Amino acid sequence: MAAAGSTSRDGGSAVAELRGWDAFLHLARELRLARLARFASPYWQRALLSVVAMVVVVLSGLAVPYLLKIAIDEGIQAGDLHTLDLVVIGFVVVASLNLGASYVQTYLTSWVGEHVVLDLRRALFAHIQKLSMDFFSRQKTGWIVSRLTNDIDALSELVTEGVTSLVTNGLTLAGAIVFLFVLDWRLALATLSIMPVVVAATLVFRARSARAYALVRDRLAAVSAHLQESISGVRVLKAFRREAADRAAFARVNAEYRDVNMRTVVQSGVYFPFVEFMSAVGTVIVLWYGGSLVSGGQLRIGVLVAFIAYLSSFFDPLQQLSQLYNTFQASMAAVQKIFTVLDTEPDMLDAPDAVPLPPVAGDLELRHVTFGYSEDEPVLRDVSFAVPAGRTIALVGATGAGKSTLVKLLARFYDPEEGAVLIDGHDLRTVTGRSLRKQLAVVPQEPFLFSGSLLDNIRFARPSARRDEVERVARVVGAHEFISALPDGYDTEVQEGGGGLSTGQRQLVSFARALLADPKVLILDEATSSVDAESERHIEAAMEALFRDRTAVIVAHRLSTVRHADEILVVDAGRIVERGSHDELLAHGGRYAELYREWQATGRTL
Repeated sequence: MAAAGSTSRDGGSAVAELRGWDAFLHLARELRLARLARFASPYWQRALLSVVAMVVVVLSGLAVPYLLKIAIDEGIQAGDLHTLDLVVIGFVVVASLNLGASYVQTYLTSWVGEHVVLDLRRALFAHIQKLSMDFFSRQKTGWIVSRLTNDIDALSELVTEGVTSLVTNGLTLAGAIVFLFVLDWRLALATLSIMPVVVAATLVFRARSARAYALVRDRLAAVSAHLQESISGVRVLKAFRREAADRAAFARVNAEYRDVNMRTVVQSGVYFPFVEFMSAVGTVIVLWYGGSLVSGGQLRIGVLVAFIAYLSSFFDPLQQLSQLYNTFQASMAAVQKIFTVLDTEPDMLDAPDAVPLPPVAGDLELRHVTFGYSEDEPVLRDVSFAVPAGRTIALVGATGAGKSTLVKLLARFYDPEEGAVLIDGHDLRTVTGRSLRKQLAVVPQEPFLFSGSLLDNIRFARPSARRDEVERVARVVGAHEFISALPDGYDTEVQEGGGGLSTGQRQLVSFARALLADPKVLILDEATSSVDAESERHIEAAMEALFRDRTAVIVAHRLSTVRHADEILVVDAGRIVERGSHDELLAHGGRYAELYREWQATGRTL
């Protein structure tokens, strides 16, 4: 008996836990809807007027069967043509009201819905731009794009068509029930006798469709992510002849998306015909029972006709609201993903007491910095060094030593776990990010150009720059010659990423962009690692102009880049193990000398 009791208690606990989970999910949905409603609050006046128009549409629609009853019982059967004329006029008035209200409701609902979607997409995009580099390293580009496109589009259907369907069908259903009881309570009760079966089917459908639509959103995001990755990496795919393997991988994720979509189709294909069948059962009940009442003189024929007409106003909203639940589930899955991004806190927010960074000379310092992308795997360990203003240092070391991580800390893409990064004695965590970016620029290994003209790409950091200023910096870094040779010169349109230009040309454009920004601190992250020898010579000349009168930090994979540095820092296993000039480090015979011999063996010598 004790065992049985124990089992019962465990079962009761499981049920209670399940109910608690359902309650939690319900509360979570309500909170998401409440947050979504806040985006509609600026447009509450138009939304309210739209609801008023919906009420007029519903009432005018519900009035038609009742007018039909009057026309049959009070006009046709009674032979009263005057009453029939009044009913006809009533039909015209009701139809006119319905037409006007439908237009107003459609326009206002769409207007409010589109503005809500616009504001939400804008808020999501602005929030994504505030997120730290760690977020973008963890999430695929396609996944992020899917939040801004597919999920927002799914939400658009809810806030435009969904709201209209909810209000109009909800009011229609409630109004139909009222009219059914007003016409004849006996027939109303007979009709409602099938409702327990319909409600049970709806609950089962709702539970299963909720899980299915969550899977649909996940699989759609996977398809978008794969497409983005394949398109971005198309050169690598072709270079290694992996097109067939990539097509097979895409076929798998696409098939998974198809399968979960088919699950929703099957569920809808069972549920909606069932509701239609129950509607037919209800009509049969009304015809059989109502017909017997009419035959016995207990019911007028007009009431029966109106009652049958109201049945469609009773069962159609049930189907529409169930279909709306599909839309609601898809939208809630989308809303959950959208708010997951919105709830992601940026790691690099300005401190509450952050102050603008005053004009700096460019002194850089790292004090006992320790940092890792995960807590148990530090990439940098107790790193300290200083760079006087106007000096150029080169960071060298094997791949994975921590050079690029140092650059990310200097640019404040991340904050150190221990220690501090300073510029002119100011801890970067105590100054505003915007003021820091005005005095610091980073040129990445892979120069990125935006769609648009070369002119716009160069003055990206300073859009107000005049054309002659752009041409001046282009001349300084050696980009003017190849730009002038293009058909449209500086007005030449480039594709996304700079397609159509060589890697060296794109890098020269990025140098011109950095020089136009005129930063006091310049960081080059392996800026010459992907260019040919001819382009490298142009870039070396550009670097001499870039480094003049500013502090520069170079991450170097080629010794040709190192010779621009006043000092070389050798990074190994997350520590600065050597520092000095090229000759000093070679004479020392340590890690730098080993790297030098490796570079000589591969032809990347001074």
